[in-house]
Amino acid sequence: MEDQGDIENEGGGGGIGAMIMENGKDLERNISAVSESGVRQPLLSSKSRVNNTSQIAIIGANVCPIESLDYEIIENDLFKQDWRSRKKVQIFQYIFLKWTLVLLIGLSVGLVGFFLNIAVENIAGFKLLLISDLMLQDKYFRGFAAYACCNLVLATCAGILCAFIAPAAAGSGIPEVKAYLNGIDAHSILAPSTLFVKIFGSALGVSAGFVVGKEGPMVHTGACIANLLGQGGSRKYHLTWKWLKYFKNDRDRRDLITCGAAAGVAAAFRAPVGGVLFALEEVASWWRSALLWRTFFSTAVVAMVLRSFIVFCRSGKCGLFGQGGLIMYDVNSGAPNYNTIDVLAVMLIGVLGGLLGSLYNYLVDKVLRTYSIINERGPAFKVLLVMTISILSSLCSYGLPWFATCTPCPVGLEDKCPTIGRSGNYKNFQCPAGHYNDLASLFMNTNDDAIRNLFSSDNSSEFHLSSLFVFFAGVYCLGVVTYGIAIPSGLFIPVILAGASYGRFVGTVLGSISNLNNGLFALLGAASFLGGTMRMTVSICVILLELTDDLLMLPLVMLVLLISKTVADCFNHGVYDQIVKMKGLPYLEAHAEPYMRQLVAGDVCSGPLITFSGVEKVGNIIHALKFTRHNGFPVIDAPPFSDAPEFCGLALRSHLLVLLKGKKFTKLSVLSGSGILRSFHAFDFAKPGSGKGPKLEDLSFTDEEMEMYVDLHPVTNTSPYTVVETMSLAKAAILFRQLGLRHLCVVPKKTTGRDPIVGILTRHDFMPEHIKGLYPHLVHHK
Repeated sequence: MEDQGDIENEGGGGGIGAMIMENGKDLERNISAVSESGVRQPLLSSKSRVNNTSQIAIIGANVCPIESLDYEIIENDLFKQDWRSRKKVQIFQYIFLKWTLVLLIGLSVGLVGFFLNIAVENIAGFKLLLISDLMLQDKYFRGFAAYACCNLVLATCAGILCAFIAPAAAGSGIPEVKAYLNGIDAHSILAPSTLFVKIFGSALGVSAGFVVGKEGPMVHTGACIANLLGQGGSRKYHLTWKWLKYFKNDRDRRDLITCGAAAGVAAAFRAPVGGVLFALEEVASWWRSALLWRTFFSTAVVAMVLRSFIVFCRSGKCGLFGQGGLIMYDVNSGAPNYNTIDVLAVMLIGVLGGLLGSLYNYLVDKVLRTYSIINERGPAFKVLLVMTISILSSLCSYGLPWFATCTPCPVGLEDKCPTIGRSGNYKNFQCPAGHYNDLASLFMNTNDDAIRNLFSSDNSSEFHLSSLFVFFAGVYCLGVVTYGIAIPSGLFIPVILAGASYGRFVGTVLGSISNLNNGLFALLGAASFLGGTMRMTVSICVILLELTDDLLMLPLVMLVLLISKTVADCFNHGVYDQIVKMKGLPYLEAHAEPYMRQLVAGDVCSGPLITFSGVEKVGNIIHALKFTRHNGFPVIDAPPFSDAPEFCGLALRSHLLVLLKGKKFTKLSVLSGSGILRSFHAFDFAKPGSGKGPKLEDLSFTDEEMEMYVDLHPVTNTSPYTVVETMSLAKAAILFRQLGLRHLCVVPKKTTGRDPIVGILTRHDFMPEHIKGLYPHLVHHK
């Protein structure tokens, strides 16, 4: 259903969907009932965007049709013939090439991660150097004008790229990657244009002073790179090497994209193990041991690439790069020796992280819904919104430090105070000689340097309580209003900044009664806020420990993550889960909803079914393909090819189009499978990547051909997954999700006097909107 970009059931029955489409009032009433019963209403349910069958979603800021992915192995005669004919050397070539592609993913993502960091450090660095020089000359107004103009130009360039070239590049991209690995394909989410805008737009957006991170978009970037490498060759560019054809399927692409997502996290945080765990815990819906090895290999390659470039840049050959995001945050200060007060403080930080994180998710939800109204008006309004938020960010970053008091430089420092240049802990800003502005040290720095300053344990009294509170409030609010504009933007860095602020605030309040220093409290605060917003535990814990190189903090980080996630789960879902639902992506959870236990599989099958005979008339197939958008058609053998009607299997729309294009027809209704097996190869039916497969509009047939017959047996999947009609819908939903299916055939319990197939379950049939539309009397339990 959701796969064809139309209202029809992809398995052959569009009756229910058509009735719902015709009766708009019933649809609105059903959706309203769902919302009142606890299901968060997606943006598509507004009056201007009606998503009645979960077949469209918001990608970036545009509404696009979506399809499901074919993760199932299609076992038809052509597939079996291909595998029987493969030699050991060909199987070895396939395995070798898969590992080669994983290696290339690691190398490519590592190079992109380094480029992104060096671009941000140099662009933002030269901007901050210019402002610093003007401030030292007491040209404060000119300094603000230069600061705001630089930010505005960079932001506008990022907004134009995103709004006009690749709207799918907006945001972090993690929800889209998560949905793809769940089996949802949407237009352009992994396209080359999206990759281009993601890289350059992220560099420009972060350099423009927005409270966003480049770390979140790196996950999307890694997935795009993996998708590009895993296309299985390209006929357009004459890259059709025989080995590459083995990857023309969604199953292998899914594995590569999982490796790309893990490599993106590794490149963002220099956390190879954290990258693997992030892919396992957050984005991947399907996992196996072989995939664990490949993701670990790709993240290890990323770590080695970044390490090599860091050593190279220490010689000063990379411009202002050298103290940027690839350098670990130093919080080491000996073995932490914490007491009861420290444990209580850590628990308090965990509760604060849960409360503030759930509130953050709630506000992000409201802001995204508000921005969608603006973004619907067109690309020009998207860019205008980006420019408005850029001016607001510049006003806050430059204006708030003026309210901070100047602090005398501490005695005995190794570093210069006040700092001369773009970075450092002690920004002079407007202060006299020998003094520094602690709030400017946070606002007038790159986000990576601001985090480093908050994690620093060199000077426990470096930041005033008022400055930490103002910075927390500013970053918290700016992070909320910035996410959702038309630029690539990640949530990791804003969340870490805000969490480190209130963590250090708690550490400063405790002062001498605590055995932990302020830098460690900042780390715990960042962990609590990450747990409260993203609801991840294991991966966040490992990423933070790899990021700070402080394994001794493991027990406290684990404690604070568990508390913050538990508290936040009492109020709402994780931010990425919220965005997936808000965009209308039909994501299947690992568990079934309670109301599904009240229904059986046969209750939600739409009808009547559109089926084909084993040897079908060409005109009937063309008519069905033309007037429906189904992606799977049951094939039923009837006399004289069988003693009684018998369910033969499932034929995919894409395979039928390839078969029709070959025009291997017969004038009589006879079996001709052997001739088709000789005329076609399994690769002819392989699913194309970003390129387009054959379309019905491109095919033409004479009247004589329309009356001819074609044997469907060679392309029919003779072993589709089936369930009996009396199976509970909850059990069918778990089976559907764990196997990564696109079609689940429902067969009758008793076959006497009945058709051999009842219907086909697709992703749409398990969506709350569809089920509540059919059975509005069901009470939904959260």
